[in-house]
Amino acid sequence: MSEEHTSPIKTWQQLAVVVAAAFVVPVILIAMLASLVVGGAKRGAGGDDNDVLARIQPVGTVEFARAAGPRVALSGEQVYAQVCKACHDAGVAGAHKFGDKAAWAKVIAQGEKLTYEHAIKGLQGKAGVMPAKGGNPDLSDAEVQAAVVHMVNAAGAAWKAPAAPAAAPSISVAVGADRTGEQVAAAACGKCHQTGEGGAPKIGDRAAWIQREKRGLAALHQSALRGHAGMPARGGMADLSDTEVKRAVEFMMNSGAAVASTAAAPAAAPAPAAAAADGKKVYDTACTACHTAGIAGAPKTGDKAAWAPRIAQGANVLYDHAIKGFQGKAGVMPAKGGNTSLSDADVKAAVDHMVAASK
Repeated sequence: MSEEHTSPIKTWQQLAVVVAAAFVVPVILIAMLASLVVGGAKRGAGGDDNDVLARIQPVGTVEFARAAGPRVALSGEQVYAQVCKACHDAGVAGAHKFGDKAAWAKVIAQGEKLTYEHAIKGLQGKAGVMPAKGGNPDLSDAEVQAAVVHMVNAAGAAWKAPAAPAAAPSISVAVGADRTGEQVAAAACGKCHQTGEGGAPKIGDRAAWIQREKRGLAALHQSALRGHAGMPARGGMADLSDTEVKRAVEFMMNSGAAVASTAAAPAAAPAPAAAAADGKKVYDTACTACHTAGIAGAPKTGDKAAWAPRIAQGANVLYDHAIKGFQGKAGVMPAKGGNTSLSDADVKAAVDHMVAASK
């Protein structure tokens, strides 16, 4: 055979060297290139990795301030007007009627500690149901205790209201942040509307706010935006948007009046889309007390026979009764289940939840 066609690899040792070289040489070349690049970067920046990080740092950073405001604690009278009144005025679900000395005597006799515990944690008794914190979990324990003192003292007790908690430190809100009505009321309106300074209607004073509601919501909005005698424009906070001022007005109206319609409100800049209401969550906190046991004529959730004629009325009628309250032949439905802090969307979601479970 000709020498021209003979392989240069004659032994297996030669073959092993060639194969090893095929793998090792590329690895060595890659390592050398990487070392060259990293070493060059360090030399150009003074030889410190921190300098490399500094060069690739963004030009600037943005920090978002948390939109929040100090929450003003409600008095016992205000809590009663907003939460407790729905049941304790009419005796719904076995609730002792406000001012009924005979009914409250037993409660007073059991002492403050147990009474507070029942009001805060809730109670299922033979005569009725008391939902935890009246169905409004946003209330503090001190606010619930203050409401209890307000009710028992109206029935002849002489309990002392709990000491008001120390005011929460003011929380700064970034200019331009989208604030809720409660936050604006606390930051800009609370000074006058908590004390009644300058003739301002107190938050929770039902009669005072009903009188102002007669003027129309649009007029109240404009008065708050432009200011009037004794009332600075925008509550003295020039950075508030029109929408934020209007929210504060509606928050205070809903704290003192049974219903404050926003239908007549002028068009405002659209607020950021809110998270969809959780019907089951609302049901568990505000509706379950009556609709689970059928208290005060409430149709039990899941009872198809009881819900059928109600469903036949249509969703709009059910929404209207749930939001505004309803007095029927079979029982009583307090407005928003007794929790006036719920939005209309929350109440509608709870209705949808019960209807879906009862079809």
